[in-house]
Amino acid sequence: MAGTTDRVEELPEDHFEDGPLAGDEPSGHLSALPVSRRTRGLLLLLGGVLGFVAAFTLTVEKIRLLQDPGYVPSCSINPIISCGSVMETHQAALFGFPNPLIGIAAFAVSTFLGVLVLSRVALPRFVERGYLLGITLGMVFVGWLISQSLYSIHALCPYCMVVWAVVIPTFWTHVADALDRGLLPVPAGARGAARVVVDYRVLLIVLSYAAVLVMVGTKFWSYWSTLL
Repeated sequence: MAGTTDRVEELPEDHFEDGPLAGDEPSGHLSALPVSRRTRGLLLLLGGVLGFVAAFTLTVEKIRLLQDPGYVPSCSINPIISCGSVMETHQAALFGFPNPLIGIAAFAVSTFLGVLVLSRVALPRFVERGYLLGITLGMVFVGWLISQSLYSIHALCPYCMVVWAVVIPTFWTHVADALDRGLLPVPAGARGAARVVVDYRVLLIVLSYAAVLVMVGTKFWSYWSTLL
């Protein structure tokens, strides 16, 4: 028994978090394919840095445009890929101030949390639930911005698309993790559906990207076809 105890104590701290044994569901997890601490930490950190840089750059470009109405932003490449066109719309300041300011704050928090997770700091559950609420609202906001860019503004902002690319995997990964670890209560009758979200989170990310690409491709196909 002593030898068995020693073997268990020698296991890595996140052994049960990083993967199951013998195909069984790991203790405390809904699925046999849990999201590892490392994955969550890297996604928070790298996504936070990328999103922060994109939001900060957009803010700088907005300031330059306010200082000089004739300024052409670096991300205005052609009639379709043009953040200048997007910046001048009311959708770019939905709450009365430039949207990128929200991104600067949100992605700074994401980066900080990523550092904590990778450092193996145990985050309080209220913090994790708070972040889950934030990334869910962020996903809703991104979905609205995508629809506005495609069907109202008729232009694409490259830095905005970086934010889209970051928020989508961050959202699905954290929803899957929350379901798996019980941060989101799962009724007995919904456990099967929740397990599908956890097990197929990567597929959900790929399908989300594919949906955006299809919408962009079909919306602006008349322009893309002229480049062929």
